[in-house]
Amino acid sequence: MSAAYLQQLFAMDGQVAVVIGGTGVLGGALAEGIAQAGATVVVAGRSAPRGDQRVKAIEALGGRAEFAQVDACDKGSVESLLATTLKQCGRCDMLVNCAGVNAADPYFDIREEDFDRVLATNLKATHFGCQVFGQHMSQAPDGGAILNIGSVSAHLPLSRVYAYSAAKAAVLNLTKNVARELAPHGVRVNSLCPGFFPAEQNRKILTAERVESILRKTPMGRFGEPAELIGASLLLLSRTAGRFITGTEIYVDGGFTGMSI
Repeated sequence: MSAAYLQQLFAMDGQVAVVIGGTGVLGGALAEGIAQAGATVVVAGRSAPRGDQRVKAIEALGGRAEFAQVDACDKGSVESLLATTLKQCGRCDMLVNCAGVNAADPYFDIREEDFDRVLATNLKATHFGCQVFGQHMSQAPDGGAILNIGSVSAHLPLSRVYAYSAAKAAVLNLTKNVARELAPHGVRVNSLCPGFFPAEQNRKILTAERVESILRKTPMGRFGEPAELIGASLLLLSRTAGRFITGTEIYVDGGFTGMSI
């Protein structure tokens, strides 16, 4: 009985999800989790080899997936991704905006091109995803769900990730605005804010001193593991369990944002 109830709440059988940034560490984990919940997943990113590798990993778990190449910072490319998804899968119920990049420099050393690149990849790409896929979902009979990836740095600005923190703070604001815009059309838009999960974009700044500081301020005393983001993501994406949740964010951070002294 309990298994059937959980299936009713979280099952995504027959649905299609696009994960932009699904070739990365965190995006890949989310793609695998969504696939195991029953959805067909389009793993979208720039790297075909990494995308194909993720697809094989999903298939090995018994899920269904395919790779689609996209430049998330180019609106035309995002539009092509939607068209490809509809052509190959017939529908699109969910979008995860997980493209991300960082630039770890002292504030006075940040180059303009790095600042622009971080804002484009984290904020502009999220906007394009919401705009292109949100418009399609707003015209679909079943609506849809969009999940944007924020960060604890959106709430508590972190040193050496100035552009990243600013971009993620803007992502949370954008999420609330788009959620309000799309709610009448049956489309929910939320944010997931990971704490410290070692990945490509933050390894350069994880010095021994910084690691010690992070763990000291994380009540659970450790880094997160990518699979630990799946549960909250399924809640926010589920058309049953999350059907009255929109315009909000969930922090998966081991208590980091709840720490004061």
